[in-house]
Amino acid sequence: GVEVGPQPQGAARADVLDKMRKIVKHGLDFVQLFNEGKEFPPCTIEVFKIMEKVDYPRNKNGEIIAIIHPKLQDQDWQPLKNGDPLFLTLDGKVIPYQGNCTVYPTFINEAAYYEKKQAFVKTEKIKLTAKHLRLSVS
Repeated sequence: GVEVGPQPQGAARADVLDKMRKIVKHGLDFVQLFNEGKEFPPCTIEVFKIMEKVDYPRNKNGEIIAIIHPKLQDQDWQPLKNGDPLFLTLDGKVIPYQGNCTVYPTFINEAAYYEKKQAFVKTEKIKLTAKHLRLSVS
């Protein structure tokens, strides 16, 4: 599957559709080259590994009591460090991120995740290394 976004629910955006078409084309090109016997050299790539889902701060009745801080909004995949603003309470108090490492939040304040009690997902940046790849002929 390919998920390209963000995109508002019920909306079809030309720029997002174009990105999706490009990534699918790259995937199909890779499959074709692989099937033709092309050898791909070893490579290293940075990826984001999901650490945990983070909910909004809530009161004892389960009601949301803070929103995403304006400095975090629209900052998907950007580093979030200890002490950076995370949430803003309805009375204007800042709730900072408290963590022992830099994380990379994504799916920040996505409407589709409110019902899932998810304000954002914390990810960590890691490197994956692949050996050379080539179709083996039996």
